[in-house]
Amino acid sequence: MIINHNIAALNTHRQLSTATNAQSKSMEKLASGLRINKAGDDAAGLAISEKMRGQIRGLDQASKNSQDAISLIQTGEGALNETHDILQRMRELSVQSANDTTTNDDRKKIQAEVDELAKEITRVSNTTEFNTQNLLAGGLENTYQIGANKGQNISLSIKAMDAKSLGVAGSEVSTTVTSAELAKTGISSVDTTSAGGVNGKHVAIKYDDAAVAVTAGGLTSMVDDASAYTGSSDKTFTLKAAAVDGAGKVTDLQFSTDGGKNWKSATVGTNNGADWILEDGVAVKDMAVTGIAKGATGTISATAEKLTISLDNDGAGAGRIGKEVVVHNNQSSAVIGSDATDQVVTVNFDFDTVKGNLTSGAGYSAGKSTAIAQTVTESTSATIGANGTVTNEATAKGGINVSSQSKANLAIETINNAITTVSEERSKLGAVQNRLEHTINNLNTSSENLTAAESRIRDVDMAKEMMNQTKNSILSQAAQAMLAQANQQPQGVLQLLR
Repeated sequence: MIINHNIAALNTHRQLSTATNAQSKSMEKLASGLRINKAGDDAAGLAISEKMRGQIRGLDQASKNSQDAISLIQTGEGALNETHDILQRMRELSVQSANDTTTNDDRKKIQAEVDELAKEITRVSNTTEFNTQNLLAGGLENTYQIGANKGQNISLSIKAMDAKSLGVAGSEVSTTVTSAELAKTGISSVDTTSAGGVNGKHVAIKYDDAAVAVTAGGLTSMVDDASAYTGSSDKTFTLKAAAVDGAGKVTDLQFSTDGGKNWKSATVGTNNGADWILEDGVAVKDMAVTGIAKGATGTISATAEKLTISLDNDGAGAGRIGKEVVVHNNQSSAVIGSDATDQVVTVNFDFDTVKGNLTSGAGYSAGKSTAIAQTVTESTSATIGANGTVTNEATAKGGINVSSQSKANLAIETINNAITTVSEERSKLGAVQNRLEHTINNLNTSSENLTAAESRIRDVDMAKEMMNQTKNSILSQAAQAMLAQANQQPQGVLQLLR
């Protein structure tokens, strides 16, 4: 018997330590639910599961990224939906303006609405943002990370959607005509929507007095003179001796202004010394002529007084733009210039004022013309900085020109092109959105499957581990009991000392 080394106790103690350690590990696994709590539990498994965890978290974040990208796309597409509606309204107004049952005053009101609609398109472009990023200014060129690893991304860009970029913006035209220039011709004002095409041009005006010409006929010997004509359009008077006395002197002079379809009797009286009064200031003298046959005819051609107005380079008729416009004394405005070159001017005037300012038959004169000064401010697209941010917002000074039939007709095609451009962008956004929805489904499936694989490596089988814990607990208790027994063995030596 030996007492210095209790081999049985040492062996039992070792077994107790082993059982206790095993029980501690089982309790750790059961408490955490993980099979691998530290690298020592499974070094290779830990490395594999951590790699899978990186993939899983990356896939989950990529799914969130895709959802954010869809939200951005829906924001931009929603704004473009309003842009589409605005363009459709502009097209509707252009079709209305292109119809010549629409008056110039109506077209001014239509143009005013088109101007405001163009400004709203640009405002939508300037203010549509997602997380402070402008979407429709033309600087959006985004890359979306839709995978867990490097290079797994897609790109998206959106064109500029302001009125200028879509081609439906106009210009702000400021026309200045000084009172001194207006006084040269006597006109009251000049209006124009032409984008800079009439700056430095002149309104040239010449005046021609009324004229009356007596044409040969059976009444030539009777018609001695014709007074001034005051009518507002050229007119031909056909005269007829409806009745004569025995000496052949006319007792009933009739006239027609529609080629003999309808006849009126002239009035006998005194008008500037004339004996027969017709109408519109025209009267004739018979000079007591005799020997006129009943039914004899004659003709008087009356030319109304007129203003001839044109737009040209120097006011003297040089470099005329468009055609001359003739107006009479029943008119107070004239549209001159050329639609084809976008050089159109509306001249407003009082006929008698202008007439009193000019000399009949004098022709065009630079000194008797009105010069136009014009300032044009163009609409602009947004200015994009090097990093894609907007440095200067887009501006819209007005809408596409629909102020005349020809301009409105051209505007229809331009607006059609703008609608097509917006449709293409919306189609692209819709296609990317659909792609991202499939991407999200795939990412979620991949994440689910990877999570299942990672769980098999990392998670503990609770039932199996409970079996191990129970076994280790029993072994630990048994080892403790045996250790107590082993510690009692050396005490047997004391029996020998009795």
